[in-house]
Amino acid sequence: MDTKIIILDVNNIARDIINEAGQVIKDGGLVAFPTETVYGLGANALDKNAVEKIFKAKGRPQDNPLIVHVANCNIENLVKEVPNIANEIMSKYWPGPITLIFNKSELIPDTTSAGLKTVGIRMPSSIIARKLIEAAGTPIAAPSANISGRPSPTEVESCIEDLSGKIEYILGGEKSQIGLESTIVDCTCNPPCILRPGAITLEMLKEIDDRIYIDKSIMSKPKKDFKPRAPGMKYRHYAPKAPVKIISGDIEKTIAKINEIVQTNMGNKKIGIIATDETKDKYPYGTVVSLGNRKQLDTVGRNLFEVLRSFDAIDVDLILSEAFEEKGLGYAIMNRLKKSAGFDITLRIGK
Repeated sequence: MDTKIIILDVNNIARDIINEAGQVIKDGGLVAFPTETVYGLGANALDKNAVEKIFKAKGRPQDNPLIVHVANCNIENLVKEVPNIANEIMSKYWPGPITLIFNKSELIPDTTSAGLKTVGIRMPSSIIARKLIEAAGTPIAAPSANISGRPSPTEVESCIEDLSGKIEYILGGEKSQIGLESTIVDCTCNPPCILRPGAITLEMLKEIDDRIYIDKSIMSKPKKDFKPRAPGMKYRHYAPKAPVKIISGDIEKTIAKINEIVQTNMGNKKIGIIATDETKDKYPYGTVVSLGNRKQLDTVGRNLFEVLRSFDAIDVDLILSEAFEEKGLGYAIMNRLKKSAGFDITLRIGK
């Protein structure tokens, strides 16, 4: 398949290009497009056959539900009801990096929801994304625009690497501003529950309802018979080719432990190290890449996936990563890091 690749200027978006990409969606095709979180791989959310193409192109498990992207808050035809708490969250954070789960209407195919009676919906703040949805004239189902399991793309080059030749159209734009997928909140239960942490943090949501909580299961390895209620809950995600080990604890002890592992394996393994600006010069061996300033977690989150991808290009055998405090945005960063490591290959040292 020939993939058309167009890079848009976000300050001067070409209407004819947006309309062309929207027509691809209308015709049942796939379009990769930028959002403020990560790049998405979109299809007509109401077209079962089109949605099936997403799973095929990504190699995505059929029981992993998709998020439906909309251009405005008029979602009554897509869901059975909009609870008051959902209206409050939408009023404050839509458009933006947050997905709300509702009981779905009959318009949403089971393929889109992976057989669930619920569906996740969000309105992205990306202008390109919303204009594409408007041009398509339909809600767009879109997981991240990458091969399933790989780190999500925050730059168009990563979409091209993974999907060129597999889909009809790739729309490029600026790098994703956030770099982590949207927060997911289940609004079908009372109180609402966070099923995936993101840029809209627990602390921010508690300002709306202090009963909102995080599902404890999302920070541990799921069992084989686990049935995901939202995208990304069951399968290993964000994984580069090399195994990832997370070293968690006191930062000086973390540095010492990483250096010990590197020196022990220097003779037979090429090792990558995920560090921060404060620590990157404390590793004399290995290939060191900084995520940014440890005190600026928005930068760390924005850089995480592309840093993970960067180690594939240099064929490292093992990746060692510093950990972050599981608080605020750090909770989302550690959720992604733990998934990249498959949870069961995490090391912990004394604090």
